[in-house]
Amino acid sequence: MKLRSKKIRLVLCAGVAALTACVGTVAAAPGPDAATTGPARVDPAKLRSAMDGVHRAGVPGVFGEVRDAGRTWRGASGVADLATGRPVDPGMRQRIASVTKTFTAAAVMQQVERGRIELDAPVGDYLPDLVPGERGRRITVRMLLNNTSGIPDYVPYAFPSLQENSPTSLDDNRFREFRPAELIALGLAAPPTGEPGGPVGVYSNTNWLLLGQLLERVTGTTAERYITRHVIERAGLRHTGFPDGPRIDGPHPRMYEAMFGLLDPPRDYSVYNMSWTGTGAGLVATMEDLNRFYAELLGGRIVGRASLAEMQRTIPVRALDGTMINYGLGLHKVVVPGCGTFWGHDGSVWGAGTISLIRADGRRQMSIAVNLQRWNERDSEGIPQPHPIDGALRTLYGRALCGTDTFEPVPVPVPVPGPASEPAPAL
Repeated sequence: MKLRSKKIRLVLCAGVAALTACVGTVAAAPGPDAATTGPARVDPAKLRSAMDGVHRAGVPGVFGEVRDAGRTWRGASGVADLATGRPVDPGMRQRIASVTKTFTAAAVMQQVERGRIELDAPVGDYLPDLVPGERGRRITVRMLLNNTSGIPDYVPYAFPSLQENSPTSLDDNRFREFRPAELIALGLAAPPTGEPGGPVGVYSNTNWLLLGQLLERVTGTTAERYITRHVIERAGLRHTGFPDGPRIDGPHPRMYEAMFGLLDPPRDYSVYNMSWTGTGAGLVATMEDLNRFYAELLGGRIVGRASLAEMQRTIPVRALDGTMINYGLGLHKVVVPGCGTFWGHDGSVWGAGTISLIRADGRRQMSIAVNLQRWNERDSEGIPQPHPIDGALRTLYGRALCGTDTFEPVPVPVPVPGPASEPAPAL
């Protein structure tokens, strides 16, 4: 990969927003549940072929699980380690990045059900030391959950060299132990992305570190311990958890980061201190566990039906690449005409991309992982250019969720009037 641009804008992952620069995910749109005949049955041969296509397009390894009305298909293609040729396996663990946000949101909603947190209470009532003054009085817990707080993302300030076309920050921070308060302060010190509670949100990881601190204050334990006991264990997940250190326990792929051509060849960041993401993007899981988690969540077995309904109240949120996504409280909504309405999340950290979606009726699910990120090169204006991986992932998603070779969700229109905010980097 050759870097042609003079300067790039740091883009990590836009959520379910774009087929470039991330795990290859898609724009979602508001609207009624699709009245359709539903997707075709899972075709194992076509799924295997689609995964092979992603690998041939340039991803070292891709693996995942697809569920269809009680039937399960698991598959993998490519390698977990470019140096040794060790094959990737569908049961491997993966850094699931911002898919973590749904777990954190569910934990917060459990505390709402217990009366310890009020969704529309000012965050300053709970965290006056972290969000003091007028800002703390205007920003509510709900605004953190749906990204309408106006608090910018801390990532470009925690990894400043990336703004100057240098990957130095990635290596400098590999074993650094960040404190949540330190990262939150970086976000709060930056210019606001909008007024609290505005009609359009801007995706920001700072919100999710604040939610982790909120959980800690009201439960008396760390957010990681609470999420583990009351979300992960309640869902019956056996291979999901927050790592104790920079290494991942159990079988997992190496995770290769290209950073839009800054790293050529892509560098392995599978060993990394994830304190820089915490309750926003720190979990490790298998694809089987992710499908189980979302099935349990939409089945009303992690939070109650009223809480789930709140999580599914969506608004337009501006992703970091400038596109609009349809975001609830830790959940994305994706509407695919002729196929259905899906809920879930995606995410990206250094070298690892994951997406997990479940149809609204619970009958079709997909969780897919790749071990290469930010494969798109940028032009002289810093715009990511199309790559064969993008189309190959579209084919895989289409076959997994809809039984077709195309996956074209309805786009979320850019709201007008009002100036467009510069998209904040996000995970």
